[in-house]
Amino acid sequence: MSRHCRLILVLACLVSGCAELPVVDDDIARAARTADSGRTLQLMREQIERVARTHFIGGNSVELLRNGPETYAAMTAAITAAKRRIDMESYTFDTAEGGKFAELLLAKRAQGVEVNLIYDAWGSLGASPAMFARLRQGGVHVLEVHPLGPVHALDFNRRDHRKLLVVDATVAIVGGVNISAVYENRRDPGDPTNNPNELPWRDTDVRIEGPATVEFQRAFMSTWHRQKGAAIPEPPPTPETRHGDAQVLALAGDPNTQRQLIYRTLLVAITLAKSSIHLTTGFFAPPPDLRHALERAARHGIDVRIIVPAHSTSELAIYAGRADYEDLMEVGVHIYELQNVVLHAKTAVIDGAWSAVGSSNLDDRSVIFNNELDALILGRAFGKKLEAMFDDDVAQSREIDPRQWARRPFSERFDEWWARLVQIFL
Repeated sequence: MSRHCRLILVLACLVSGCAELPVVDDDIARAARTADSGRTLQLMREQIERVARTHFIGGNSVELLRNGPETYAAMTAAITAAKRRIDMESYTFDTAEGGKFAELLLAKRAQGVEVNLIYDAWGSLGASPAMFARLRQGGVHVLEVHPLGPVHALDFNRRDHRKLLVVDATVAIVGGVNISAVYENRRDPGDPTNNPNELPWRDTDVRIEGPATVEFQRAFMSTWHRQKGAAIPEPPPTPETRHGDAQVLALAGDPNTQRQLIYRTLLVAITLAKSSIHLTTGFFAPPPDLRHALERAARHGIDVRIIVPAHSTSELAIYAGRADYEDLMEVGVHIYELQNVVLHAKTAVIDGAWSAVGSSNLDDRSVIFNNELDALILGRAFGKKLEAMFDDDVAQSREIDPRQWARRPFSERFDEWWARLVQIFL
């Protein structure tokens, strides 16, 4: 790591103030006391609703969007069909792909549709100011989260990492897909490049239609008001019309509340698991409670498998996660590194019936600093689809062999040690 990068990390530590992980012992203990019951899925629902202080909402259709192009197609269709309102939120909104969506948004605004856009200043660093100026001139309400500069220096680490589209308060698209040209990357089989800016990106979203959309709409408005955006109309009411049978809960991770709901509910679901825990994450540097929960599950004979990146925009993040491989594999956790792509998806499926798709990673940054948003889905129909996608990714991955891993060189172990020291700021 360069001296310049180390200096940036030190400065980040200084401006961020103290950062602490949540205390989740009570959540884990309460879940563990009920873990022997045969009604596991119902227990998961009860315990998660208790922690989240909100409820699953039935009557929804949920479509799995397996990559960036599928997500963009669904977004384009929803925006094109909009009649009253479009609310869009993205960590990254770049000039290339963002420019295409800007044209769609401007066209709908010209038709009289209310259009609101939130983007993160750090995630969209390098995007053309002229693009955002043109959106504003066209009547789109644009909100930049924590603009870079001395005024927001203390918020350097607090980023809006959500990816969300809500149209007419009836359709919500949520997950890990940014508005970025990286999803257009194509890999030539004869090209050996490992450059994350040239590799295809593997990501996942879901399209939700039905009564649960109201909670995703509420999450968007919460960000808008908290960031002191310009006055905008309240969204139209979400119709109660049923579109399917899926039970959905919108789970907002908001560092300002200090409640870390996404992290706590995941720990509860892992604690209550009976047969399988299958996790896919773009950034894997698990906080201690999460690591211990996974180890306990594996010791109890639960099938614990984790897919992580082989390539990333942050080598430090990869090394920070690798520091935990040995302990996890020792108790039976299987770890796979996805090859030939940049893994950016954030999904979980537990016991084939509890599923999560969203923006949150398995690292300290998502837990402590980032504004995140996940969709939790109960039911085996959607769980089966997520399991099939997980199996496809495993087939494209290299499983880490514990014996070979134990023989890795000292230089790699040193990189892992250093990365763990600064992982909270990755």
